[in-house]
Amino acid sequence: MRLLSKLLGLSFLLLLPAFYTAAQEKAYPKNGEGMTLFLQRFNRNTPEYRKEFIRLNKGKFGKNYALLKGVKYTIPPLRKDEQPAKAPAKPAKKGSALYEPLFGKKYASFQRTSNELEGACYYLVSGHGGPDPGAIGRVGKRELHEDEYAYDIVLRIARNLMMRGAEVHIIIQDAKDGIRDQYYLNNSKRETCMGSPIPLNQVARLKQRCDKINALERKTKCKYRRALFVHIDSRSKSKRTDVYFYHSGSSKSKRLARTLKSTFQKKYDHHQPGRGFRGTVSKRNLYVLQNSAPPAVFVELANIQNTYDQQRIVESNNRQALANWIAEAFVKDYKSNK
Repeated sequence: MRLLSKLLGLSFLLLLPAFYTAAQEKAYPKNGEGMTLFLQRFNRNTPEYRKEFIRLNKGKFGKNYALLKGVKYTIPPLRKDEQPAKAPAKPAKKGSALYEPLFGKKYASFQRTSNELEGACYYLVSGHGGPDPGAIGRVGKRELHEDEYAYDIVLRIARNLMMRGAEVHIIIQDAKDGIRDQYYLNNSKRETCMGSPIPLNQVARLKQRCDKINALERKTKCKYRRALFVHIDSRSKSKRTDVYFYHSGSSKSKRLARTLKSTFQKKYDHHQPGRGFRGTVSKRNLYVLQNSAPPAVFVELANIQNTYDQQRIVESNNRQALANWIAEAFVKDYKSNK
């Protein structure tokens, strides 16, 4: 009887560590990881696991369930009918459910619709943010802040790219403002650079976002990587502008800029025949283009002072069209790179 008790006790001790480890598995989020990418890393990105993840980590989230830097999160244990899983080598396949709290309640849940950008990695940066609103336009008593509209469009681009299977890093983030369909977007100073406060000093601000991109770039396994900086220009009220693009001078940056321009040209020819498209592509020695490790393009979407240009950004359908066209150009550039 004593021998049997010892054997049973030994069996229990052998089983206990495996059970305890599975039940208490924890991890820190990587730089730029939202809930979707974090749970994908552990093969647990389903609605059921997300609900359990939120329950297990109650009180550890930012607004809209944003993951906080330096916080260790409890990972939901695998269900009994599932084998222990390793981190996926590839993103979720077509039809997989995705969830990104940064997109806001209405748009956070979505599905991957294709695999055409699988293996591509994008770093998306909306201009200004935090203490710096960027260019300011006016419609009556309303102020249009560049950082708010650029951010909304970046979120729409990010969602579009993720639906096509890309790995996407949103460098400037707002824990409250997701994708918004309002005509006038409320202004705030909440934006961070992936959780870090944005400095007011211009050089420090630009260096911060380039450093974030380059840190992520050193860890990525994607063979194709691109960065996009999204801005809205400010010129005289009488000056109408079409979308225009700057590249760094490298062959990859130049090709992407030209692909973006040609895509917009075709869209304008289709949707507004006879109008013509006067957007341009040119080389500029901008800090962010010269100091980002991946090939990068800088885009100016409109003149925030001009009444006609303002319609391009205040109408949510127009913001979505801009995002769709940019994503389509990215697909073309990616396929031509293979």
